Amino acid sequence: MDKKPILLLVDDDPQVLQAVKRDMRNQYKKDYKILATDSANEALDLVTELRNKGDEIALFLSDQRMPEMQGVDFLEKVKAVYPSAGRVLLTAYSDTDAAIKSINAAQIDYYLLKPWDPPEEKLYPVIDDILSEWHAKFQPTFKGIRVMGYPFSKLSHDIKDFLAANLIPYQWLDVTKDEEAQQLVANNNLTSADLPVVVMEDGNIIRQPAPTELASNLGFHEKAKEEVYDVVIIGAGPAGLAAAVYGGSEGLKTLLIEKKAPGGQAGTSSRIENYLGFPKGLSGQDLARRAITQATRFGIEFLNPKSVHKIEFVDKYKVLTLDSGETVKTKSVVLTTGVDYRKLMTEGLPELTGAGVYYGAATTEANACKDSHVFVVGGGNSAGQGAMYLSQFSKQVSILIRREDLSSTMSQYLIDQIAATPNIDLKPFTQIVKGIGEEKLESLVLENMKTNEQETYDARAVFIFIGAKPYTDWLPENVNKDEKGFVITGRDLNGLDFKKYWKEDRDPFLLETSVSGIFAAGDVRSGAMNRVASAVGEGAMSISLVHKYLSEF
Repeated sequence: MDKKPILLLVDDDPQVLQAVKRDMRNQYKKDYKILATDSANEALDLVTELRNKGDEIALFLSDQRMPEMQGVDFLEKVKAVYPSAGRVLLTAYSDTDAAIKSINAAQIDYYLLKPWDPPEEKLYPVIDDILSEWHAKFQPTFKGIRVMGYPFSKLSHDIKDFLAANLIPYQWLDVTKDEEAQQLVANNNLTSADLPVVVMEDGNIIRQPAPTELASNLGFHEKAKEEVYDVVIIGAGPAGLAAAVYGGSEGLKTLLIEKKAPGGQAGTSSRIENYLGFPKGLSGQDLARRAITQATRFGIEFLNPKSVHKIEFVDKYKVLTLDSGETVKTKSVVLTTGVDYRKLMTEGLPELTGAGVYYGAATTEANACKDSHVFVVGGGNSAGQGAMYLSQFSKQVSILIRREDLSSTMSQYLIDQIAATPNIDLKPFTQIVKGIGEEKLESLVLENMKTNEQETYDARAVFIFIGAKPYTDWLPENVNKDEKGFVITGRDLNGLDFKKYWKEDRDPFLLETSVSGIFAAGDVRSGAMNRVASAVGEGAMSISLVHKYLSEF
């Protein structure tokens, strides 16, 4: 255990309290933390606070005659919060009968008579016996952030997804069946309207937090520190992370801004097996963790969750307006905003998003799908990786594709893995025509596109990977985009009417957009290869081009 278990002493008589505290510390301070108070009500408040923080109380020792409440009543109340803790009543000889009755009525472990001299004979043997029994039954609680809520709730999913994507360890507590969650709800007088809640490591309870509130409580950086940056990178996917690493390592004042979490779409991948240098593969979260650690080690600033809403121009400077209203001034910009999963607008699915219908959230929700039938929509690598990961938890995983097979859309190594996994089946020429459920997904109606036959399946969850669209709607009109919204760069600008925006005597650099000093790298760029390795390469290359641009600034 990282923290010592607590022995809590309560007695309204200062002299008695001082004496018992002295004797308990003499014997137990090496292995336990000794806390003492002369107020039963204060002790009850302290007990709730300690429970929220995840601290363990091994033993309560309370005087019987106290003005705020009798010791028996106090020990009965704390039993609801710490049911396994030892409970000892300290009493005078005249109250012996009441103490004996309380052993049966309130399930108190023992009573001690005042005075207890010598403690070696009358105190320590009793306490040793109770503590020995407590250790034999003790199960340590999770130390860290806990999320309590209802399963298949959109708010609960959003919180879990945010924490997981930002590599924050947490414990999920289902209030419908988890005793610890039910106890925390009762101890803190929470109602269903308060849920989901996040219990921070210090015991602070945050009701239905938005990502920005969570980020603030987790100590994320909220404001840019510099007056002017050499380069601001917008988007922390593989391309943005690579640009940040190279920008920081080469001494540029570098700011990385991400609207959700490091890793981007690749960060949701349960296993990337074709990335150079990792023969056993690595998860998208592991790649993101390594990269953001590497970048921050080089001194870059990282703001998240923050979105850039607007880019304006003052002379050669770019002024970015964030969703918070804050503005950031920079000499150059690298756009690495990547892509978002396309939404499936089939009847019933939009209303159940986050409550059984998920986009790229296999790693977050897999455990909730234990021993159930789940569905994966899509035939690309992301869908294949998601299906393989879900197969470790779910009873059956069905992959739904509109084509005959996966050969034209998925890497062969994944096709082979799926074929060798007995609880994954492929349903070709199949589409969802309806999602059914009130507060959460309950079933799916599937249609065979060749025969038009429909069949209804019980479904705990569906994970959708059906291609992506670029996140570029917010860009100014002088940044040229193709018909699908991807940013056009370099030589691909030739033939387009970009000269009315272009103010330089030279042609655009390879990854430069139609606005000088704004670059694009990774999946957001028109013509980019949708591979992690190529995104990383383009992110690194963009900083080399930023250097060229800054030399003429």
